[in-house]
Amino acid sequence: MTKPPVCVLGLGLIGGSVMRAATAAGREVFGYNRSLENVQAAIADGFDATKSIETALQRAAKADALIVVAVPVPALPIVLEHVRDLAPDSPLTDVTSVKAAVLGEVKSAGLLANFVGGHPMAGTAHSGWAAGDAGLFTGAAWVVSVDDHVDPDVWAMVMELALDCGAVVVPAKSDEHDAAAAAISHLPHLLAESLAATAGEVPLAFALAAGSFRDGTRVAATAPDLVRAMCEANADQLLPALDRSIYMLEKARRSLATGGSVAELVEEGHAARMRYSSFRRSQIATIVVGEDGWRDELAAAGRAGGVIKSALPVRGSRG
Repeated sequence: MTKPPVCVLGLGLIGGSVMRAATAAGREVFGYNRSLENVQAAIADGFDATKSIETALQRAAKADALIVVAVPVPALPIVLEHVRDLAPDSPLTDVTSVKAAVLGEVKSAGLLANFVGGHPMAGTAHSGWAAGDAGLFTGAAWVVSVDDHVDPDVWAMVMELALDCGAVVVPAKSDEHDAAAAAISHLPHLLAESLAATAGEVPLAFALAAGSFRDGTRVAATAPDLVRAMCEANADQLLPALDRSIYMLEKARRSLATGGSVAELVEEGHAARMRYSSFRRSQIATIVVGEDGWRDELAAAGRAGGVIKSALPVRGSRG
């Protein structure tokens, strides 16, 4: 079966990388960006881009393209309005770092039936078209949501796009994704900002800074508006993660002040990091998309560390 074209809305780091990677995999890809500079840069690099969202979506509707929304959370409502007005029946996914908030916006726009959420767990501190890389997703985990509403055929389209981009697919419920993302992505951003700001107040700190500071503050170089967008959109899950981290730091501070030791925090953190270092993903290969209970089976497999490395079979059809 011929794979559908891909229409990417937003050609920054992630959207631009999706365009590059899907094109390299032999897919027909075209896209939109509101910045003329990014559009011109994409065209100069040989890609099919336009500054007109109307033109892109009309083409997507005509071609029954898979629409990939790759804009920051604050821009979602207006972009989804355009999708609703111009391509309401097209299959739809996103690459946003929060899922529940996106799900709510999609539902409000009346586009839930054809929507499957997605989030490639890859990125850099840079932004814009020039930051994109066809190899950005190689070996990366790409979450594809298995919420109760998802259509098996649209889910399979998103799975195949992720695989074509070189990623491995992790099926997950939106709320579970957001809880995990708060712990491993959004909280690290805030901790990196705090570390950078603290060092910035200490004379000589930058002159002495080396690997620990560089690695611990890498994501603090991300554009502040992007960090705010992801953290604020996931506040419900980020707040308890932040509370837990603050509690552990306060406990370590008390222990250091009263007993001269930070052993408990250091040992707990070291043990967790070693578990991560030895973590091995298993392959999901036997679940058939569209069979009874397939969403819950995939969610359970993803929760246990399973990933999809090659396309799963699909049973059933849309409608």
